[in-house]
Amino acid sequence: MTHLLLGINHLTLSTTDLDRLLTYYTELLGATLAFERAATPSDPRFAVIDVGGNDHLMVVETADPPITGLDPLGQAGWGLRVGTYAQLCEARERILGAGWPVGEIETLPAQWTMTARDPDGRPVDVRAHRPRTTTPLPPPVTG
Repeated sequence: MTHLLLGINHLTLSTTDLDRLLTYYTELLGATLAFERAATPSDPRFAVIDVGGNDHLMVVETADPPITGLDPLGQAGWGLRVGTYAQLCEARERILGAGWPVGEIETLPAQWTMTARDPDGRPVDVRAHRPRTTTPLPPPVTG
């Protein structure tokens, strides 16, 4: 059987403040605004953000606040990927510098991870895959 799927095309997030969320993901984390559409009589205002690798966030402005709880495993339930451990550290410093909450970087068997909260309070994991190597890896950042 031929493998047809290539990955996830998009993930849709809702927000009561589209401009604030666009700023967080584009200016703070470096995503690119692909396009934005104004509200119409039948559809809400929304934007699509390119997060790299043909992956996108569709952000829809709604009157209702988004769900901000954790998934059944106590995790964010979704995540973004950066290329290296150094980039993960940089992302953490940017988030902290902007005054948004973010946890410590944790080391998992195949990746490093941290959980941030976006301006809506929604958890988002940000991860970097660990290289497959036999050389010692850098220690996680603390504090």
